[in-house]
Amino acid sequence: MKRVFSGVQPTGNLHIGNYLGALVQFVELQEDNHCLYCIVDLHSITVEQDPAILKEHILDIASLYLAVGVDPKKSIVFVQSTVAAHSELAWVLMCNSYTGELSRMTQFKQKSKDSESAPTGLFCYPVLMAADILLYDTDIVPVGNDQKQHIELTRDLAIRINNKYGETFVVPDGRFLKESARIMSLDDPTSKMSKSAESEASRISLLDEPARIKKAIMRSTTDSEGSIRFDVENKPGVSNLLNIYSSFSGKGIEEIEAQYEGLGYGAFKKDLVDIVVEGLSPIQERYRDIRYSNELLDVLREGTEKAEAIASQTMKRVSERFGLGI
Repeated sequence: MKRVFSGVQPTGNLHIGNYLGALVQFVELQEDNHCLYCIVDLHSITVEQDPAILKEHILDIASLYLAVGVDPKKSIVFVQSTVAAHSELAWVLMCNSYTGELSRMTQFKQKSKDSESAPTGLFCYPVLMAADILLYDTDIVPVGNDQKQHIELTRDLAIRINNKYGETFVVPDGRFLKESARIMSLDDPTSKMSKSAESEASRISLLDEPARIKKAIMRSTTDSEGSIRFDVENKPGVSNLLNIYSSFSGKGIEEIEAQYEGLGYGAFKKDLVDIVVEGLSPIQERYRDIRYSNELLDVLREGTEKAEAIASQTMKRVSERFGLGI
């Protein structure tokens, strides 16, 4: 089977964009692949975090992995910092990367544009991301289109080292999300839904109460036209809501358009509230069952042991290629 690796930062609650864009894919991939799903806590400290809150968010994300259907019998679920080889390999890769290629990373430019001096970790985190991937001989990396540049860097580093030191790493391929799976902000449908956005009205978190979901959807940005049709360029707000409706209901966009022909946004949004609440209900129930259980801690401990077993083999190979150790 192919090896799959992906991770989510433990910074805030996951929203429906994370769920429909990534987590649904995680569950599908585990049926025919060997999957490792990580909570990438080392990435989260590129910006300042409250330690106590970070620890809680790590367990929140792990619980949501399991709640949406990631099966620890089929996939390895673990916390990045519990496998020291991530940091060890990141250093090796840093010594084989260049400031020029890292300074061209679009996300670094965006996150550091208002700072005279950005944290070094923010500058180097694409190398840590490469280490996450290469450490497990990963074949496939399911990511959003905004991560294409990072996958390209990972591939470049793997090829560079393979050419210089001999076959050391598997060169991974990105599996990029379909545009239809991209969920946009509810109050600004020209921007991707984000858990770091200042406005809570921009998103629906997986653990939101029905009243909160209703408020977010009923206040979501549409337009003055009143017709329910998919047109991303001219009707981005309505198109975003149609994507959400289709993803949760399983209905095609055209079927939904026909269903609401001649009806206003009020009826459409009201039905969408019910569909989203119903779709999130079993996830929330499973989350409550597992969040404070010994089962969760056991899954993470076992995941660390399994991940370490794979990582140790990679680091043994890296050490031999680079002449490290004795």
